[in-house]
Amino acid sequence: MKVKHIAFGLLVLLSASCTNQKEKEEEVNDMTTPLHLLKPDYKIPYGEINKEDVKAALDRIFHYVDQQTPHALKEDGTLERGAFRIGSYEWGITYQALLAASEVTGDKAYSDYVKTRFDFISKVAPKFKGQEKCEDAQMEQILHPRALDDCGTMCTAMMKAVKNEELGVKSEDLSPIIENYFDFVENGQYRLPDRTFARHRPQRNTIWLDDMYMGIPTIAYRGVYTGETKYFDEAATMYKNFVQRMWVPEKGIYRHGYVEGLADQPTYHWARANGWALLTTVELLDMLPESHPDRPFILEQLRKHVRGLASYQSSEGFWHQLLDREDSYLETSATAIYTYSIARAINQGWLEGITYGPVAQLGWNALSTQITEEGLVKGTCVGTGMAFDPAFYYYRPVSAAAAHGYGPAIWAAAEMLRLLDNWYPRTNDSGLHYYEQEQTNESPLFYLTEDGTGEAVK
Repeated sequence: MKVKHIAFGLLVLLSASCTNQKEKEEEVNDMTTPLHLLKPDYKIPYGEINKEDVKAALDRIFHYVDQQTPHALKEDGTLERGAFRIGSYEWGITYQALLAASEVTGDKAYSDYVKTRFDFISKVAPKFKGQEKCEDAQMEQILHPRALDDCGTMCTAMMKAVKNEELGVKSEDLSPIIENYFDFVENGQYRLPDRTFARHRPQRNTIWLDDMYMGIPTIAYRGVYTGETKYFDEAATMYKNFVQRMWVPEKGIYRHGYVEGLADQPTYHWARANGWALLTTVELLDMLPESHPDRPFILEQLRKHVRGLASYQSSEGFWHQLLDREDSYLETSATAIYTYSIARAINQGWLEGITYGPVAQLGWNALSTQITEEGLVKGTCVGTGMAFDPAFYYYRPVSAAAAHGYGPAIWAAAEMLRLLDNWYPRTNDSGLHYYEQEQTNESPLFYLTEDGTGEAVK
């Protein structure tokens, strides 16, 4: 009997609750409520952001990578180990990102990190130089590069560090490593007859979109580093060679791989590889002289690529692992690279901020949800080769241990801070918009009515 009474009581309460809810829903209508002001159920943060939060996210990542990359020798003469290798291509990106972050914020902790690691590498390298195969795997990769991955981004980072006079990195200390790296980029890496970077994996004469970034910016920055303009020409020519083979104009994005001589190319639009291509474009525009004859082509290619990428951004701000396949997972490192590159292009005046500022900010908001309190960057696809079927890309693991996410996330945070210095994002009628000047109720452009229900144009 008690059970029946309890059940009946619950039924009454449930019925009353449903009735109350129904009454509340009936009270909310176009006559009683400004429906356009109802709060959407966004899965990620949306709307205005502040620089303090972006800087705090940047600092969390930095403190984590600082702790996880010791720079000391163990008693057995090998390097202390942390979570990340201090001489990998992923860390070459991280060093460059930290130099940019220091420039944007004025925080010397970031640039000091770069200096201490490069000073350490230059000091310990002679201890291993005579060894045919280094006893330490990290030093083996640094001193005996066997692929662009081993040397391109590290070479660029070291050249940038030397050119940064305030950093105080001695050219004579890093020069032997820089020259060894660059010799492999110029003379060691296999190339096609037209001098385009290629590999013999997974097929002979395979071009990887990744290699646009692993080598082309290194060659271009060599022109900045030495003053020899031939390197600008070489980088621009190779860039055009990549675009000719890898660009898929009907989609506005790149394929990941290309096998020289095939009639039907394997065409999978891997997100991070498209990130490397976009980052190459941005870096080239930063490095090439304004008067270089190929600059207009590169600038137009940037705009085409960003236009294509923007069309594939998900409702949550991320981009998919395979860009054009919405059932593939949302991936962090590519999102970070796109966020940085688009923000950088706006800041440099290459893209329209009104159009693409919200795209970059939505990307940042998505990325920020993957930065933990401890500073780990989650959701990054691990190191990835090339395949000619979709399953390979769909099922690549993701891990916060993947180093690929850290440099791009730092770079994205730094450039978003610069973007917030140059532009004024504001929510207007619930949507995020970017303005070239601060908007207030006294703005000559518009003002929002006090109750927020409408807009009055002056």
